Amino acid sequence: MYTYLKYLSPLFSIYQFSYSIVFGRINSRGDFVFNTKGEESMIKTSEGIFLSGEHIIHSLPTMFGHKAEDFLFLDIETTGLSPKNSDIYLIGTSYYDNGNWHICQFFADSPEQEKEILTAFCNFAKEYKILVHFNGDRFDIPFLRTKFEKHGLNDPFADMSSLDIYKEVKPYKKQLGLLDCKQKTIELYLGIQREDKYDGGKLISIYKDYVLNKKAEYLRLLLLHNFEDVKGMFDVLQMLKYREFFLSFSHLPKVSLRTDVEIPSTEDLLDSLPLRARKVQANYYNDIDGKRKEEVYMKLSLSAPLPASLSGNLDGCYFKITGREAVLRVPLYETELKYFYSNYKDYYYLPKEDTAMHKSIASFVDKDFREKATPENCYTRKEGQYLQEWDLCFSPFFKKDYNDKRFFFDLNENMKKSRYAMSLYACHVIAHVLEL
Repeated sequence: MYTYLKYLSPLFSIYQFSYSIVFGRINSRGDFVFNTKGEESMIKTSEGIFLSGEHIIHSLPTMFGHKAEDFLFLDIETTGLSPKNSDIYLIGTSYYDNGNWHICQFFADSPEQEKEILTAFCNFAKEYKILVHFNGDRFDIPFLRTKFEKHGLNDPFADMSSLDIYKEVKPYKKQLGLLDCKQKTIELYLGIQREDKYDGGKLISIYKDYVLNKKAEYLRLLLLHNFEDVKGMFDVLQMLKYREFFLSFSHLPKVSLRTDVEIPSTEDLLDSLPLRARKVQANYYNDIDGKRKEEVYMKLSLSAPLPASLSGNLDGCYFKITGREAVLRVPLYETELKYFYSNYKDYYYLPKEDTAMHKSIASFVDKDFREKATPENCYTRKEGQYLQEWDLCFSPFFKKDYNDKRFFFDLNENMKKSRYAMSLYACHVIAHVLEL
């Protein structure tokens, strides 16, 4: 039997509900009371929620190969961390039906109703195929399974796939600059504000007080917290856009692009990259010490916007992404660098010219003006404009000296004329800054 609560809808009005179905009544003092003494039962609420047409939730079927009706969102509230000595008092879910997403909650009005809400949930959940949750693989699902076994209930998760949003975000905690990967932390990162100011631990005492006196305000706080946890998962799903963005860098070419030949630049090549260069220019400025500095400044675009701004800096490189636009600043080096030949045994070093020359030519040089080349002096010097690289994305590469750990490539006309080459370099730099 479900007790119907009519008073919940105005309390949750901040969420633009398309409709609400709620159960129960409030007495003149504002306390929750049952319709007839002795008819205590679990409480079930159901709310239809409005989500914009651009919300990532509409991409789930494409991303995971299932229709929207196959997904079930889940979050539970308990009186402790161990299922052996604590109870489940609230199960929050969300599901898709008749063109809308809905949030449904199963609330135990007393600890004795634990089996009742679990039974109702099992009957409700058994037809779904993908379970969506936040850190549920570590807490919610093991907790529920222990309770299913205790009460002799069939496990509705047995044939479900699991989508743990926490696990999708955690690998990129450093790149996103998150202090931790708690749901509320991520909501704040995305600029999402809650009405609920409690966490699950602080609500345990409120639930115990509610069981004793049935205060309507306590019930409101309990249901609101769980409701916002479930609703918050829809917003936190946006973090999957960062995952897709970061993973796209793993598809960058694995073979160095040669800059000493003409570099192609087609739409297909550009579309294969996470970012595209829209504008590239050289900037010259004086730093705070009055020293002249050079940089390459790029305006970039993404194929899809990110939910919140993302920025980073490393090794003098800086980028910031806002929506689907980005800026990138990279040091430009106007100097002389050296190209080292790997097959040094085929070369002579000419000390007077400070350069290496292939034996096929240098053999005609007087022996007094040549010597066998070594790895350290088998080089050719070249004046030019250079950009630093970290994974030898471009070749040939240059160095200041043989033991220099930094690598540079020539920013020549072939590079400057190729939008693809400059876009690829921008991707290379941002991947380095993000340490992907």
